[in-house]
Amino acid sequence: MRLGLGSYAYRWNIGIKDQVPETPMTPFDVLEAAEALGLDLIQYADNMPLENLSPEELARLAALAKEKGITLEVGTQCFNAKQVAEYIEICKVISSKILRVALDAEDAKQPVAALADQLRPLVEDAKAAGVRIAIENHFNYPSPLMVQLLDAVDSDALGVCLDVANSICAKEWPEETITMLAPYTINLHLKDYVIEPDPYGVGFRIRGVPLGEGRADIPWILDQLAHCDKDMSVIVEHWLPLGTSLEDAMAQEQPWLERTVAAGRKFVEGR
Repeated sequence: MRLGLGSYAYRWNIGIKDQVPETPMTPFDVLEAAEALGLDLIQYADNMPLENLSPEELARLAALAKEKGITLEVGTQCFNAKQVAEYIEICKVISSKILRVALDAEDAKQPVAALADQLRPLVEDAKAAGVRIAIENHFNYPSPLMVQLLDAVDSDALGVCLDVANSICAKEWPEETITMLAPYTINLHLKDYVIEPDPYGVGFRIRGVPLGEGRADIPWILDQLAHCDKDMSVIVEHWLPLGTSLEDAMAQEQPWLERTVAAGRKFVEGR
């Protein structure tokens, strides 16, 4: 397994929605950050869309990554033919073998057969380019539907980008999600979390913590993926809360990430 950096590990320093720093990190900054952490793999997600780079910038990013010995992967949130086609071309430029996409609540309303019909030609295009499409189990797309979709398309160029905590939002405990999706997994998003009761007894909340400091049973998770390719990407992320200010969250991201990477190295060692 190859430990890598996900761009969502710098959610606050990159900026998201209405929380945008005065000088957001760029894809080139993330490349430098990965090198400083001793990681040789990056997955740029939809919070850092590479489609916004000019052709010249994209080529320069690819060249710098090659010079540093860093493998690049790419992801997008949108799931449609035009977007996927654009990202397959980006994959070619940066030599990405993985294209992560996501399905969500609106997609869950569509019949699986209809989604499969949409997906088949995209998967064939990706396969022809030497790319595998990895569908992430996102917040509101149930894993049983994901399994039905993957079985319907039935291609070795299609699999799961398994996020170990996202599907709590879809009323699934992580162990349930992982058991269902592990056989289809070709890419892993690794994070940790805690569940905290409200001090006044008004329910509870789920929040992120650095890897190895929460409820996620990381060794068990990796055991379920022992059948996967030995060089499968294990992308570290975290759910660092915004807290009192954007500046505070930005300041915490690097220390959190350093703890996460240190723990991640220990977890994947020998796997």
